[in-house]
Amino acid sequence: MNLIQAGTKEFKRAKLAFLIAGLVTFAAIYTVQPTLPLFSKDFHVSAPAASLTLSFTTGLLSFSMLAAATLSEKIGMKRIMVISMVLTSILGILTSLSNSFMMLLILRALLGIFVAGVPSIAMAFIGKEFSPKDSVMIMGFYISGSSIGGMTGRLFTGLLTDLFSWRLAFAAIGVISLGLSLFFWYTLPASSTPVQRKVEWKSIWPSYKMHLLNKNINYLFILGFLLMGSFVTMYNYIGFSLMQPPFNLSQTIIGLIFIVYLFGTFSSIYMGKKAKQYGTYLVLKMSFMITITGTVITLFPHLIVKIIGISIFTFGFFAAHSIVSALVTEHAKENKAQASSLYLLFYYLGSSFVGTLGGYFWNHFSWIGIIAFLCSLLAAGFILIIKCSTSNTTIHILQKRKVF
Repeated sequence: MNLIQAGTKEFKRAKLAFLIAGLVTFAAIYTVQPTLPLFSKDFHVSAPAASLTLSFTTGLLSFSMLAAATLSEKIGMKRIMVISMVLTSILGILTSLSNSFMMLLILRALLGIFVAGVPSIAMAFIGKEFSPKDSVMIMGFYISGSSIGGMTGRLFTGLLTDLFSWRLAFAAIGVISLGLSLFFWYTLPASSTPVQRKVEWKSIWPSYKMHLLNKNINYLFILGFLLMGSFVTMYNYIGFSLMQPPFNLSQTIIGLIFIVYLFGTFSSIYMGKKAKQYGTYLVLKMSFMITITGTVITLFPHLIVKIIGISIFTFGFFAAHSIVSALVTEHAKENKAQASSLYLLFYYLGSSFVGTLGGYFWNHFSWIGIIAFLCSLLAAGFILIIKCSTSNTTIHILQKRKVF
């Protein structure tokens, strides 16, 4: 197999393509997040119920990725990503036509099924088509694209909602995403991985089972669950907090706060390089500590300090996510698509379950309850990193001594 080499035309095109892939995918998934308070008001539902418009998407996304990973072996990794992005964009446009909360939930659930083609395949594509030393950088561009997509989706949704309506905002983002999806099709180099004419569905479970029995990869799966659960909970309920006294912010201003995603765009690439320089697990521990620090800072009631805290939290999250994602493909010596799908299964289940569970803490304990909940999740993640790094250090020592 000919790997895509750094410095080549194909490598540059791949960087741009994965930036676009992350942008379109995460804009589609998280467009609803700044409008949760509006859904609560317009459809007369509670905050936890409104959060289901995101939880349904990420929940079905998490399970759909398992099938998408195997299906890609039959129709090709690039092709399934293109189909996924185009259908996701169309569903985003259709969502703007929802005339009831139930219809909105159904369309968001369908979006969760079809959007699965990109996150389930992107990690595997990167792991197969690039050398390990270059995969972290490419992964950084994909994660950067996801942060840009998450930011612009929320930002434009807030702005267009205040100027017009959330329906027009959803339609506009869907049309832009459709154009970018076609550009992705043109830009991404074709995969050198041969397509199988027939997929042996009976072999699917063993390929997943081998990863589920790997303790070190399981630690990474749980880290993904805790990371994404914390991230979605923070951004699900910050809007509710900032629309209340003493802040009383408008939808546009709340949308502008998502500009802090730029810190994630920077950190996923910057900390990826630092991981290569100083050691993956050391930088991962630092990223978690940064995330916890940002979480605590948001407790301060001053708006500027709160925004600083969200920025630090976002910086740490995207750094940690890009490193953990790269570790999954690194530790999976075979069946990389299935390994990345399992990681993202846990990752998005964290979004669905923890994001909705956070509504309980918001309803009963307000913002301090949210922060206590997040700190508990992130502290548990930090302990897992210590276990994982210790285990890998032991294996490395034994390998050097030729025990294995």
